[in-house]
Amino acid sequence: MSKKVAKVVKLELPGGAAKPGSALASAGVNMPKFCTEFNDKTKDRSGEPVPVIITAYEDKSFDFVVKTAPASYLIKKYAGVKSGSAKAKTVKVGTLKKEDLKKIAEAKMVDLNANDVEAAMKIIAGSARSMGVTVEE
Repeated sequence: MSKKVAKVVKLELPGGAAKPGSALASAGVNMPKFCTEFNDKTKDRSGEPVPVIITAYEDKSFDFVVKTAPASYLIKKYAGVKSGSAKAKTVKVGTLKKEDLKKIAEAKMVDLNANDVEAAMKIIAGSARSMGVTVEE
């Protein structure tokens, strides 16, 4: 018999540093237990924003799935910029090397709707362009 789902919540928490708070309270899960499990699972990703999908059940138990860091975070990290451009078409804020683009695409493959690394690279390159980051050919 499967458990009855009470709520599904998508959050972005700091890797290895989740704390009980209002975002977790809305999920209706045991906050200290979730924080301990999440922090143990993401301790190697410290300082990185980690998307997580929490499934809370009516019996107060929960499951969670950890996703890869957002593409925008990885693009900013590899391009060495603080933020994207407000005017991405005219004002460029940084450059992303082809090998860095490939690294990001390989890291994001599990979360992207792409059949191969080349298709994933095109998706990431589009995100970079929309942030005002130039992609080297």
